[in-house]
Amino acid sequence: CSARLRIALHLKNLPVKSTYISLLDGSHKAASYLEKNPCGTVPTLIITTPAGKETVITQSIAALEYLEDAYPQVGPALLPKDVGERAKVRELVNIVACDIQPPTNMNVLTTIGSLGGDKAGFAKKKMGEGLKAYEKLLERYSGKYSVDDEITMADVVLQPAVWNAQRFGVDFSETPLVKQVSDRLAEVEAFKKAHW
Repeated sequence: CSARLRIALHLKNLPVKSTYISLLDGSHKAASYLEKNPCGTVPTLIITTPAGKETVITQSIAALEYLEDAYPQVGPALLPKDVGERAKVRELVNIVACDIQPPTNMNVLTTIGSLGGDKAGFAKKKMGEGLKAYEKLLERYSGKYSVDDEITMADVVLQPAVWNAQRFGVDFSETPLVKQVSDRLAEVEAFKKAHW
């Protein structure tokens, strides 16, 4: 279960049974896991209805969208009702999900390292670039959080990206709004519970 998904589940106060898959020990490459998630990535959200029907979602953003669609009345809305505001949230989500996370995931970094590259330096650079782009949009959109004053899906994906950037020593002096939003999110119980 990814941090993004854990945050959303805690925000919506939904019951969950977690099974941890370690990317370090290769659990994600086991045949039993690949049956559910052919990409061999995390998370994999498995929803079983009371009638026994199983839905498997293998990408975190799709899982977040599912939770919002399936449980709109539970917990805070992760997407605003206004379509313009929803687009802002999705724009920020995509900066993290498309620009920051893919080039800095473990599979890519391992490949860079195997080719003799500086994987930590590469990750730090790509995270910093993505967070600077996020910062520019925060100048337009942010209030207390990424988009106005309510926690949204943008915040759910931002905070784990910040945790990862901190791990790699990214300098936040050029992204003060990212830092401010992250500091506020760090005080929210759902984010505390989901931290690695």
